[in-house]
Amino acid sequence: MEKNTVNIIGAGLAGSEAAWQSAIRGVKVNLYEMKPLKFSPAHKSKNFAELVCSNSLRSDDYEHNAVGLLHEEMRRTGSLIMKAAEQTKVPAGGALAVDRDAFAAFVTEKLRKHENINIISEEITTLPTDGKTITIVASGPLTSEALAVEILKLIDGKTMSFYDAIAPVVYTESIDFSKAWYQSRYDKGDSHDYINCPLNKEQYYQFVDALLQAEKVEFHDFEEPQYFDGCLPIEVMAERGRDTLMFGPMKPVGLTNPHSHEKPYAVVQLRQDNKEDTLRNIVGFQTKLKYGEQQRIFKMIPGLENAEFARLGGIHKNTFIKSPLLLDEFLRLKKYPNIMFAGQITGCEGYVESAAVGLAAGYFAAMLVQRREPILPPRTTALGSMLAHLSDTTDTAHYQPMNINFGLFPDLPLLTTPKGKLRKLKGMERKEAYCQRALADLTGWLDCLKIV
Repeated sequence: MEKNTVNIIGAGLAGSEAAWQSAIRGVKVNLYEMKPLKFSPAHKSKNFAELVCSNSLRSDDYEHNAVGLLHEEMRRTGSLIMKAAEQTKVPAGGALAVDRDAFAAFVTEKLRKHENINIISEEITTLPTDGKTITIVASGPLTSEALAVEILKLIDGKTMSFYDAIAPVVYTESIDFSKAWYQSRYDKGDSHDYINCPLNKEQYYQFVDALLQAEKVEFHDFEEPQYFDGCLPIEVMAERGRDTLMFGPMKPVGLTNPHSHEKPYAVVQLRQDNKEDTLRNIVGFQTKLKYGEQQRIFKMIPGLENAEFARLGGIHKNTFIKSPLLLDEFLRLKKYPNIMFAGQITGCEGYVESAAVGLAAGYFAAMLVQRREPILPPRTTALGSMLAHLSDTTDTAHYQPMNINFGLFPDLPLLTTPKGKLRKLKGMERKEAYCQRALADLTGWLDCLKIV
């Protein structure tokens, strides 16, 4: 690994964004990626920034939604990931979803063509502790075993893990539209954004019972599953109560079945997975069921009796470090400041959050290589709030992965009523105020960076 160059391990969302942010600031980058020499259990493509779970980057509403706000902040900061999303997006109502193959290809091409980025196909198993070679570890939640062992040595074993499941994808043409129909909840967005499959009461409970009785992937004796609540396997949700799914991914609200006057008791939704709309992702159906069980049980859903699966669900182990205990505000390892971490290995959760932390790491590293002081994004922004979560030492013992949400933002000032009393903002008014404040404060930060 070269000195006076930013070395980045991993070309996932975080590593790709970090490489881009350093490169556009005139810094030479060595981007190390073990694919195609070696693949993790969940990765299949040779391209960078591969999306292995959903193809959705979630809500794109930057006036009322925290992740939508993060989208907009990243756009204004020159994010490669957001450029790729804009170029390869597919209809998804108010969400930003992409054609996963086109998305990864776009990112890969941009990185390979940049004059400041040197792509090296190699698995990295050791990290420099010389204090001089700036290295960003963006190996993700599927870090290779050899590198994980090396990281554990450097952080004295202070790490945790949880298990993340992947939802199945079916071919659109195999869906029975005499039972299924196109509609977004409450008719938001385009009417073709989602395909809906209705279940009556009897069908719903038969489906739940089948989930509860199905054969599942077994864990090793030494493994203790710790699921992230935002990505629970469908069968784990069912285990929490037979009605749980009706209030989660199978809720029937905001939909009208054109094939029947009877209101659906539950509904399964399928979201567009590629630009040609030949593939549909079963929304919220992450699973650790065995493959044979998936095909048997998911074909119990009306409209999917003859479904052909382009990809079945799967499960993999996600690893992350206790960032508040180990990293400083610039994502540097406190014990070895030349080593930085970015992406989901830090404990941020989600595609967008991973890329955002990569964005910050790439900028920080570029400044450090150029012997300039990095400037933290304002704490009031989504990016600043996400970074604050990674360095909050309030309760390191119970540190958990977190998506961006308004609960991470600093409180808003109280408003004075016409009668002179103070009141808190609530509801949509509160969300709008968070977003307006964030974007106003972001502008000042971008002015300092001279990248507006």
